Amino acid sequence: MPRPTSFIVLSLILAAATLAVPAARAGKLYRWTDRNGVTHYGDRAPSDALAAATGAAEVKVIPYRSEPGSIARLRVQQDGDRYLAWADNSLAGPIEVRLDFNHSNNIIGSPLLPASATLDPRASAVVSVLSAQDPGRGGDFELSMRSVPGDPRARPQNAEYLLPLRQQQFRIDQGYGGHFSHSEPEHRYAIDFAADIGTPVLAAREGTVMQVESDFDKAGLNLEKFGDRANFVRILHDDGTMALYAHLKADDGVMVRVGQRVRAGQQIGLSGNTGFSTGPHLHFAVQVNRGMRLESIPFRMTGPQGPLRLGGGTR
Repeated sequence: MPRPTSFIVLSLILAAATLAVPAARAGKLYRWTDRNGVTHYGDRAPSDALAAATGAAEVKVIPYRSEPGSIARLRVQQDGDRYLAWADNSLAGPIEVRLDFNHSNNIIGSPLLPASATLDPRASAVVSVLSAQDPGRGGDFELSMRSVPGDPRARPQNAEYLLPLRQQQFRIDQGYGGHFSHSEPEHRYAIDFAADIGTPVLAAREGTVMQVESDFDKAGLNLEKFGDRANFVRILHDDGTMALYAHLKADDGVMVRVGQRVRAGQQIGLSGNTGFSTGPHLHFAVQVNRGMRLESIPFRMTGPQGPLRLGGGTR
């Protein structure tokens, strides 16, 4: 199953003087001291002319990193003598982010960190404004940002879901609370339907495609290696709940695009065997964000012969 959160780390050195901060990505900063003892920082080394004019001493290269995530992006933008910590939502649905210092020296945030924000689909927001507590000296900091899909204000309705597979006979290999992989909150109320590779996967409820993953082609029982390597579709419903359809077929297993509106019963993909999996099946769950914490919730489902019993089971 896909991991429920993304985690980003951004390390930067700030100076009392002006600093041009590149967009959040892997890169380098340059530090040097002029003949007057003033330390300078920049996103490139000083030119020969500038070095000669200022008497720049040895230039030190300082690497920084910002590990990209599929849910949100963290970036820092200079604004005069302060720095804006932005979060960019990459999904076609709401997300919640939490920004915090891993380390700070003479740097404070407004609002104080940790700080959370909820972002609309494809939206950007300033989560905190960073500045020096003592403007007369430099400082450094390391930021981290977690992000979780969904709006924590969502209020689930008592909806009925359709069987998400086009097949007359079905078998539940692992139900609510299954000990193999349904013990964590985000999957406790998930259902694993046995399904041959290529079985049509249908939208169990009307909604908007907010997230897809279709780049993986392998499966295995190594959780560290395959835990976030499942192809999936996440559909946002009008009440803020989200349906997860996971372990879809490699190559052509995803048949919808992000932002697309789908109706109940519409084909959205093909079942497969990608990610952390014992064999071909469809992992289905209805999830909500409970405040930086993704949780699955019980749901009602109807199949060709009537209501389904969605009790326990194991793979």
